[in-house]
Amino acid sequence: MKIQYHLLHKEKDTGARRGKIETNHGTYDTPMFMPVGTRATVKMLTPEELEDCHAGIILANTYHCWLRPGEDLISKAGGLHKFMNYHGPILTDSGGFQVFSLAKPKDITEEGVHFKSHIDGAKLFLTPEKSIEIQNKLDSDIAMSFDECPPASASREYMQKSVERTLRWAKRGKDVHKNENQSLFGIIQGGPYEDIRKFSAIETVKMDFDGYSIGGVANDGESKEDMYKAIIYSTPYIPEDKTRYLMGVGEPMDIIEGVIRGIDIFDCVLPTRIARHGNAFTHHGKINLKNAKYKEDFTPIEDTCDCYTCKNYTKAYIRHLVTSDEALGGRLLSIHNIRFLIKLTEDIRKAIEEDRLLTFRDAFQKEYEHTK
Repeated sequence: MKIQYHLLHKEKDTGARRGKIETNHGTYDTPMFMPVGTRATVKMLTPEELEDCHAGIILANTYHCWLRPGEDLISKAGGLHKFMNYHGPILTDSGGFQVFSLAKPKDITEEGVHFKSHIDGAKLFLTPEKSIEIQNKLDSDIAMSFDECPPASASREYMQKSVERTLRWAKRGKDVHKNENQSLFGIIQGGPYEDIRKFSAIETVKMDFDGYSIGGVANDGESKEDMYKAIIYSTPYIPEDKTRYLMGVGEPMDIIEGVIRGIDIFDCVLPTRIARHGNAFTHHGKINLKNAKYKEDFTPIEDTCDCYTCKNYTKAYIRHLVTSDEALGGRLLSIHNIRFLIKLTEDIRKAIEEDRLLTFRDAFQKEYEHTK
C-alpha cells in the first residue's frame, strides 16, 4: 500500500502538525526523526538497538546500495527489509546528493549525470529512470525522486534552470515507477529564492506524489535564516494530507524550528557522525567526552535519559573508550544521540497536543545554549 498521512492536531499558534504515518511496516507518530543507514545499516548499530531507541522510519542510501552490494543482490535477498533485518519502514534517497558531490557542473546533462565511483573511479551514469529502477528493486517503503541539489550559493539563473530540470526529471521518474507497494515523494528545490521555491512546490504538487520533501537545505554556506525561509516558502503549497519531509536536518534547534513551520519528518547523519568523534547531545548542548574533565565523571551522559547507554555507562567509561579508539565508545554514543533526537520529537509531539510548542522551544533553547 502507499503510505497514508493522518493529521491529528494542528497547533493554534504555529504551523506545527501532530500526525501519524501509516506504512506497510506499521503506523508511526509524527513529527519524527529518522536515523540514516547509509549502506543498509545505521553505522555501528543493530536493528534491535534502533528499535530500543524507538526508531520508526530509517533511511538507506540508493547510491551506496547500488554500488555495493548492488540492487539485484538485495532484491534477490527479498528487499532491504529482509536483507538488513529491519522490521520498520525504510526510506531510500534518490542517490542524487552523493552523485552531485562527485560530479562536475559540465557532467550534469538533461539525460542524467556522469560521474566517477568513489570506490574505484569507474565511470557511472545515473538518470531519473535508473534511480527509480534501483529503488524499486530495493523495495523500500518510500522512494525519492531524482533531483539536482544545487549549492545555496548558486545564482538565481542557475537555480531556475536547475529547478525546471528537476521537475522534468521528477516526471520521468514517476512515469517509470512500477513498485505498487512503494510510495514516491517529490522534492521541492529553489534555494533561498521565494518565487523559485513557490514555482517548484506548485509544479511538483501538480504531479500528485505520495509525499513531498524540501531539499537543498543544510548546505554549506546556507544560513539558518535561509533554511527556515526555504520551509516557509514551500510548505503553504503542500496538501495538508501529505507528509512533509525536510531533508538532511538533525540539529535539535533546527528540528524544533522546522516543526514550528510545518515539517513532519527529518533525517540526518549527525547523531552517529558526531558520536564517532566522541560527542554527545545533551539538553545543555553538545559535549565532547574526550575532554579531560570527564576522566573521573562517574555519572551518565544525562541523568534523565532513558537510553541503554545512560542507564548502564558513565562518562568516565565512555571517555576511556573513545580516547582508546575502542569502537564501543562510538556505539554507545550513537545509541544515546539517536535516542536523544527521537525523544526530542516525542516531547515535541506532546507540546503540540497541548498547544505549547513555542513555550517548549524557548525553554529548550535557553537550556541547550547554556554551556556546561
